[in-house]
Amino acid sequence: MIEPLRILQTTQQLTASIPIKVPREDVRKVMGPGLAELKAAVAAQNIPVIGPWFTHHIRNPGEVFDFEICLPVATPVAPAHRMKPGQWPAMNIAQTTYHGGYEGLGSAWGEFIGAIKAAGHKTADGLYESYAVGPDMSADPSAWRTVLSKELLAS
Repeated sequence: MIEPLRILQTTQQLTASIPIKVPREDVRKVMGPGLAELKAAVAAQNIPVIGPWFTHHIRNPGEVFDFEICLPVATPVAPAHRMKPGQWPAMNIAQTTYHGGYEGLGSAWGEFIGAIKAAGHKTADGLYESYAVGPDMSADPSAWRTVLSKELLAS
């Protein structure tokens, strides 16, 4: 289930990220270890994490996922191993929140993109998924919340 479409303006947010490019079937293999690596690298620099982790898909996912695992941080990180500093730019976005397990994300994205089109908006390539409540907070997938965001193009 997704919540009603929201249109909002984001503010710039500093991030720490690890870039990943893998075949679709390998995403589940790399996500957990990549997040653990990123959290450890940020903690090693004593940089506060100031919100939920998220992924930024550079391009809409296809057979290859080209994305970054990201953490919002209070101050810039120094590059270390695969971690690099970055930012979520200020932009106009369409957003919703999906309720449920990760296996339903594909359908949620389809429903979300349909709602964006039905509202007359056009979007940029790529997407953001922010994991507000996940398996680290609740063993019950029905309690999980994933915030889906797409940048809107000026009309």
